[in-house]
Amino acid sequence: MHHDELVDAFRREAAALATAARAAGLDAPVPSCGDWTVADLCSHVGRLHRWMAGVVEGRPEPPASHWSTHDAPADEELYGLVEAAWPRLADALAAAGPDEPAWSWSGDHRVGFWSRRVAHETAVHRWDAQAAAGAPEPVDVRLAVDGIQEMFDLLTARPGHERVRGDGETIHLHCTDTDGEWLVRLTPQGVAVTREHAKGDVAARGTASDLLLLLWGRVPPDRVEVFGDASLLARWQELARF
Repeated sequence: MHHDELVDAFRREAAALATAARAAGLDAPVPSCGDWTVADLCSHVGRLHRWMAGVVEGRPEPPASHWSTHDAPADEELYGLVEAAWPRLADALAAAGPDEPAWSWSGDHRVGFWSRRVAHETAVHRWDAQAAAGAPEPVDVRLAVDGIQEMFDLLTARPGHERVRGDGETIHLHCTDTDGEWLVRLTPQGVAVTREHAKGDVAARGTASDLLLLLWGRVPPDRVEVFGDASLLARWQELARF
């Protein structure tokens, strides 16, 4: 997906997240995020978006601190944090070209890294907020396919990626609503991913949205069609929990 498309997707997902958070209420549990409540989700998303906006606005200099060290407002003001932070970030991204240099924690030091990252981060958390409100909607097909690929693209840059290992076991992912197939191999050196039709030790067939949510541990393996060793999917969710 192109930069402008990702920024537009971010705007839609962020607005829907904010609406769902208010509908659920701050005390509502977020079942897909462990022991989090909607207040925790708003604190996370609001601070992250505000911090990312500072990164994009201050490019190419690195941020002075990590987003998690920033204070969040209490109680009802959390809604305002979320609703103020995402438009600021979206506008900063829209005003910048995707190839402009910008600090990032990955090997991709361009503004385009942030438009892609925030679109997918927000889409998953929008699903979390809607799940808390009782009516989660699927992720857009094109966004979900790119989100699956982005997860694999960034895997080795994420903290804790060293634990995602295996002895050659393979997972085949197959989208049922669009073109999209991946073969994931867990090796002693890490994860190797190719875009191909191939037989794996386990195959998971489902919509692009369900496969994305499966990879991020939002839905259980029985949400999709599974052929072969289903325990590998549960193992992936445990190893790749970031």
